[in-house]
This record gives sequence, structure tokens and C-alpha cells, in this order.
Amino acid sequence: MTTKLYSCPECGEKGKDVKPVTLKSLLKDEFAEKVSDIDYTFCSSVNCNVVYYSNGNTFTKKQLKVPVGVKEISGERPLCYCFGHSVSTIKSELESKGCSDSLEDIKQKMKDPGCRCETENPSGSCCLGSVAKGIEISQSEMDSSASVTSSNRAENITKAGTVISAIIASSCCWLPLVLLAVGVSGAGIASTLDAYRPLFTVVTFGFLGSAFYFTYRPRKVTDSGDDCCTKTCCPTSDKKGWFNMMSMNKVMLWAVTVMSVGFLLFPSYVSIILAGVAQEDITNVSENAMIRQSTISIEGMHCEGCAVTANMSIKNVSGVLAVKVDFENKEAVVSTEACCEFPEQDVLKAITKAGFTGTIQEANNNK
Repeated sequence: MTTKLYSCPECGEKGKDVKPVTLKSLLKDEFAEKVSDIDYTFCSSVNCNVVYYSNGNTFTKKQLKVPVGVKEISGERPLCYCFGHSVSTIKSELESKGCSDSLEDIKQKMKDPGCRCETENPSGSCCLGSVAKGIEISQSEMDSSASVTSSNRAENITKAGTVISAIIASSCCWLPLVLLAVGVSGAGIASTLDAYRPLFTVVTFGFLGSAFYFTYRPRKVTDSGDDCCTKTCCPTSDKKGWFNMMSMNKVMLWAVTVMSVGFLLFPSYVSIILAGVAQEDITNVSENAMIRQSTISIEGMHCEGCAVTANMSIKNVSGVLAVKVDFENKEAVVSTEACCEFPEQDVLKAITKAGFTGTIQEANNNK
């Protein structure tokens, strides 16, 4: 006498009785031949690979001709095999109408032409319960997907906001350089932007903090593979693609962090970058008896970047041989030929064009 198994030998879940005719109809031919005329049990557990089992025999999902929708977590997921309803079709209904008529449709068609659940449905029984549960799953997955989409949008906005605000925070340094390069006066711009630098620095770190929250916040992985931020858990199923996406988001976040910090610190190192271009070494010319060195005090410089801007502007004045702007002492040493008149007005205009105010302190001829 055969002892009937009530629990699945793989997952331990309790199953439902199913007749051999169901197995013979839905198993692939080479496996259907092995079906005995004994009682079998259908396992509907999602995390289990076994579909049918008996005391000495089991059949898995791969051995069936059709997918077992109630055991899947993604894809089409058929629920009603007689009239073509699935999680996918139910989602389409919910998206287009806001509700699903699948249950009413099945009930109507069960009267005429009637259902074939015993030979079409892997569970061997009526699908109404599975379809009702499928409607709940579809709605839940759509809500979760909308939540994830909204979360991803917020994550991208915070990253973009971080970079943009960092760029604006450092604009008091780089914008006058750009304007000067195209021949536009930067008068007043540096000081105006510098006044707002602390505000945009705070905004930058606010966006950056939000970006870290959205990227590293605790997430819950649901059976559908979607994620939300309601509970921390460790996914047991294979979410390789999901983890790859999360890893990419983290890499992007750290890239944004480095980029933003680079922009925020730009005023501190711009003079080093442009040292070979902007800050002339006037050691050699100062020893030349034919060279005049004039010292000019400059007001309005807020960082080393301002010194670079002033240097580049003065350097373009006709007759100027070399320039060295000292940010700490707020002055510039301008070298010109001693035989020619010092272009005082042109130099002062150049300083004004750069956005600062200059005052001639002294002019020395090396004779």
C-alpha cells in the first residue's frame, strides 16, 4: 500500500490533490509515460522547483509543457489556461481601465463553452482563486514599480542637483575666467557670486546627503523582484541584475561626490593648475636694469582663482612684460620696460574688467 505524501519533499509546503490525468496532459511526453495511476499532489510554492510529487516520484517545472504561472515571480505568468488570463494581461487591464474584469469573464465563459481546468491548468482545478490572487499581485507590483520609479527619479535629481549646485558654488572663480577668455568684462560678478558661495555650498551638501540616502537606504526586495525602502532584508533569490544596477548607482554616486568636491575646491587649486599660464615668474626680469616693477594693490579678490583672473587680465595689457599677483597680500607686481611710460590707466582698466579695484602703490626703475 502506498503512503500518500501531504507535504512537498523539497520545500515542505502542504500541497493539493491532483489526478493523474492532469499530469499526463501537461507533462512532456517522455515524463508523462512515467505517471502512475496513483494519487499525486500539486505544489504551488513559489520558491520550489517541484510541481507534482508522490511517495516515490517528483516532477519539476522544466518537465512540463507549460509554465506554472502561480510558481513564477516574473514574466507572463499564466493563471487561467482555458481563457488566456495572466498576470501580464491583468496588468494591462489595470493600466488601461483601472480594474480587471478577468474574474467576471471566466465565470461567464465557464457556462459556455465551459472550462478544461483538469487538463489545461497545472493545478488540475478551477483557476478563480489563482486569478483573484493574481489581481492582488498585479496591483501590488504596479504600485511597487511606481514607487521605485519615483525613488529612482528622486535619486537622479539629487545627483544632478549636487553637481549643478557645486558648479554654481565655484562659479565665482571659473566664470570670470571664462568671460575674460571671450573678452567680456567680469566686473562685479566675482564678488556677487562669492556672496552666495556659502549658500550654494550648503545646498550642494544637502543634495549630496539626499543622494546618499536614496542610494544606500535600507531596501526590501519583494517576490516580484522590485525594491522599496520599507524594511531591510536579505534577498534569497538570484537578483544579479538588480545588484548590478545598485552597484552602478553607487559608483555613479561616488563619481558625483568626487566631481562636486572638485568643483567646490576649485578656487583653492586653480592657481596651481594655471600657474604655468597665468602667474609669470618675474625673478629674472626683476634683475634687469631696463625693467620697471610697479606694485598695485587689488581689492575684491576672494580666492586664488581671483588672483589668476586678475593676472590674466593685466597680462593682456600692451607693454606689460610680466605679472605676478599675490592673493595673500592683495597686490600685483607688474613689470614693464623702464624706458616707456607705465600704462597706468590701461592696467587699472584691466583690473576693473576682471572685476576688481586697483590702486597704484609704487613704481621702481632698476637703474
